[in-house]
Amino acid sequence: MSTQLSHADWQKLAGDLRYETRAFIGNRFVDAASGERFATINPATGEVLAEIASCDAPDVELAVRHARDAYNRGDWSRLAPGKRKQAMLRLAELMERHKNELALLDTLDMGKPVGSSLGDMSGAIGCIRYNAETIDKVYGEVAPTGEESLGLVLREPLGVVASIVPWNFPLMMTAWKIGPALAAGNSVILKPSEKSPLSALRLAQLAQEAGLPDGVFQVLSGFGHTAGKALALSMDVDCLSFTGSTGVGKQLMQYAGQSNLKRIYLECGGKSPNLVFADCKDIDSVAENAAAAIFHNQGEVCIAGSRLLVENPIREAFIERVLAHAENMQPGDPLDPASFMGAIVDEVQHKRILDYIRQGVEEGAHLRTGGAAVSPVEGGLFVAPTIFDGVTPQMAIGREEVFGPVLSVFGFDSEEEAVAMANDSEYGLAAGLWSQDIDRIMRVSRRLHSGQVFVNNWAGGDMTVPFGGVKQSGNGRDKSHHSLEEYSELKTVWMSLAP
Repeated sequence: MSTQLSHADWQKLAGDLRYETRAFIGNRFVDAASGERFATINPATGEVLAEIASCDAPDVELAVRHARDAYNRGDWSRLAPGKRKQAMLRLAELMERHKNELALLDTLDMGKPVGSSLGDMSGAIGCIRYNAETIDKVYGEVAPTGEESLGLVLREPLGVVASIVPWNFPLMMTAWKIGPALAAGNSVILKPSEKSPLSALRLAQLAQEAGLPDGVFQVLSGFGHTAGKALALSMDVDCLSFTGSTGVGKQLMQYAGQSNLKRIYLECGGKSPNLVFADCKDIDSVAENAAAAIFHNQGEVCIAGSRLLVENPIREAFIERVLAHAENMQPGDPLDPASFMGAIVDEVQHKRILDYIRQGVEEGAHLRTGGAAVSPVEGGLFVAPTIFDGVTPQMAIGREEVFGPVLSVFGFDSEEEAVAMANDSEYGLAAGLWSQDIDRIMRVSRRLHSGQVFVNNWAGGDMTVPFGGVKQSGNGRDKSHHSLEEYSELKTVWMSLAP
């Protein structure tokens, strides 16, 4: 995760930053109607970064009205796809120009290492470009009819799309949502997490500079139970896209049913299994990948490989290698490019992780390393890489999403047992499989109940493949041209032709 800037360079840039703290509604930056604000805090230091406008139902109502007016006006929704493409490419270019600043905003806001944030920015910029380049290559259909009729199948934008994004990958998740929604011609209202609003508000400035028409892209800073709820209950929002916890996802589905039956696409929690068979190639490299799969981004990753299933003949040797690699993944100052892990996003999540660790010990799991808060930066919220062995599926750390740097290790004796253990979860977001047996790879990949399976890698893929889950991990798909399908409507036009 090397960068061209040093630790001192990033510290200086952080000191020079100025934050936009107002919501972006109707092409203007404005305070919340109530005048209320909330603090966004740097979890690595405890420092208050800024006081941000706290939007609520009146602000949502205003933003939705601007979004609907923009959609009806048609200067984006009916704009030729090639021209929408050019505007989005301008936005991507501006994001590229301000890449370091955007990465720094996410690092300061939620505590992730700046090297990781830079990687996220590359993904976010690539997403905007991918969708821009895709939209003028999506064709409608002509139905097979007789000479007396002509059947057309058209794709049209949905209208007003609300996107609620999480705090763990703030700008990258934003791009995954708004990229296809904007490309398809919708008006988009973004609600970033109250824990990480800064990069979204800076993105609004860049979108304005790129020339997106008034009301086409708006940002409402605020809380889920206020602004988020109002968006979900709005009778004039046509689609809601959400990434976050399963519990909140279920609540949003209820709100959609209580209002206008708006489309709702969810990417929710995960408890992803990572299966390592004894015939895997290069045990040390696989162990390093297994450690990174859970400790990357402090374990605050929906697809984190938090359940490590290892075939018993190599189990102890494999755990020893994972332990060794975990030693090199300790948390450090997020502004230091050498840091692999950063700070936990806030005190609530910090306490939650430590409570799960304590419960794991109480339930009889064997704590092999970590298990405690650490302080690489004074005043910060950090947790050491933590590994439990002897975990059973009945234990909380073996079943529930911790969303932190906590790895649970299980052993298995057969392929059948491994698949059964992997699928014994309410989640189905991702799974990993390490083996050199091609027959086993094909069998197990098909039998794993998961939206995505990584074979001899973890978290591989690019913008060409969809991202999403099954079961209680949700129903939506981000990335790839399939995401455009979620933000467009099929319309049938049937013409009777004169004889």
